[in-house]
Amino acid sequence: MTPLLSIQALSARYQHSLILNNINFDLSAATITGMVGSSGSGKTTLAKVITGEVPRLSGRILWCGNELQQSRTREQLRQIQMVYQDPYISLNPRISVGKMLGELLTFIRGIKKQDLLYEVEKLLNQVHLSKDFIPALPGQLSGGQRQRVAIARALAVSPRLLIADEPTSSLDVTIRTSILDLFKELRDVLGISILFISHDLLAVRYVCNDVIVMEHGEIVEQSSAEQLFNFPASRTSKNLASSIPRLKINDSQ
Repeated sequence: MTPLLSIQALSARYQHSLILNNINFDLSAATITGMVGSSGSGKTTLAKVITGEVPRLSGRILWCGNELQQSRTREQLRQIQMVYQDPYISLNPRISVGKMLGELLTFIRGIKKQDLLYEVEKLLNQVHLSKDFIPALPGQLSGGQRQRVAIARALAVSPRLLIADEPTSSLDVTIRTSILDLFKELRDVLGISILFISHDLLAVRYVCNDVIVMEHGEIVEQSSAEQLFNFPASRTSKNLASSIPRLKINDSQ
């Protein structure tokens, strides 16, 4: 089966430094793949190369078997969406939730005016928010609510891949778990793939099918989450696995 996304021998520079070196991995449809590593290991840069925000030095990015160029069509840009650590990056503080989602539904998906309210409510329902949030401004929302709106904003254009860059790091434990459960639900119900970038190894273990470990701009290990955390192969993976608190996440949260 052709991977949803295939990264082949990808390298990238920032100024005169090689940030990514010979990166190779595949992402399948309807999976959550974790990406872990120390700060400066190249995780966020790799995410930006995948979205086209940062140019690659060499290598190939294949989307459903077709190569993505640096200059992409609107359709290609729509297929891959980012969810950031800080929702304010993607949420305009002066625009209400309803208007923000409505504009995307109108201009990207061509939703007619008479159907707009229904589609906005449907999006909010997908992230477990009620229609009461339609007139709200981002500043009136809690951190967890803002992150749900940011996810709804990404979903508004019907992507097939979400790249979530530290999406729960600023949230408290209870809210964090509910957002992780939402990601799993989106995978299972909508069939969306998620590249989940995080320093939170408990979260990665809880939500991910597979895990990629990066160090110094290279992939040092890629395996199932169970394999990585129970039988790590690389020195970096062993150090990461040994640092996880021996606490069990309650699935009922």
